[in-house]
Amino acid sequence: MSILPHHLHLHLHHAVAISRHHRVYCTATTPPKNNRQKLQKLVINVTPPELDDPSLKSTWTHRAWVATGCTTVLLSLTNSIIGSIDTHIWLEPILSGFVGYLFADLGSGVYHWGIDNYGDVSTPVFGSQIDAFQGHHKLPWTITKREFENNLYALARVITYILLPIDLIAHDQPVVMGFVGMACGCIMFSQQFHAWAHGTKSKLPPVVVALQDAGVLVSRSQHADHHRQPYNNNYCIVSGIWNRFLDEHKVFEALEMVVFFKLGLRPRSWSEPNTNWTEEVEPSLTTSSPP
Repeated sequence: MSILPHHLHLHLHHAVAISRHHRVYCTATTPPKNNRQKLQKLVINVTPPELDDPSLKSTWTHRAWVATGCTTVLLSLTNSIIGSIDTHIWLEPILSGFVGYLFADLGSGVYHWGIDNYGDVSTPVFGSQIDAFQGHHKLPWTITKREFENNLYALARVITYILLPIDLIAHDQPVVMGFVGMACGCIMFSQQFHAWAHGTKSKLPPVVVALQDAGVLVSRSQHADHHRQPYNNNYCIVSGIWNRFLDEHKVFEALEMVVFFKLGLRPRSWSEPNTNWTEEVEPSLTTSSPP
């Protein structure tokens, strides 16, 4: 016995009769989730520098820091050689120097990944570097216009502060001197290797091209991939020897997940690229003469 009212019974029988001869289509819409965290958009406003821009020139302060940094690196390598002669140990210092070379490439990649993806110009200590690297993605060709000391002085200053005390304390340890001398030297010159990776092959010294082709220095083709979408690979800029391993095993992607779940920080690579990070073409170096 049905418990439905008589008029609902009639409507129910009518609906069943219709459903026997017709298909019924239903559509549903999912309301947007307003509680999703919005991606933070990075806005980069960069004005291309003029060729005679003072910011691209080296100052005597820049030259002094680079000279000091080179001196501390040479002191470490010299101490390593002298210690090897005195102790008749050669293999260990050579191997430690090679490990230092590998460490420098890996360190350059980790540092490059960090400042590419986190922080801004207001970040303590690293703000200027973060701002410079974000501008570099917009105008990568400007690094080839910087004078040598202008490009290296910031790293040379850091290397001096780190390496000089080690030189004084461990000067009689050839293995230690070999490692820190090679590692710090490669890190200091990494910005020059970086600049060469943006250079035109025909304009680079033949020895640089040969070292790039041999994989001793980061190659132009490998680093060019870093400046293409999705801008989240090939971070290492000394030799680039670690890039394939780090990218294939998604090491930086794993680190980004750890940082996100532990600190709630999204890397820029999750929301980039956008039109504000699209590489601009180098302007012509020739100007038309006035009429």
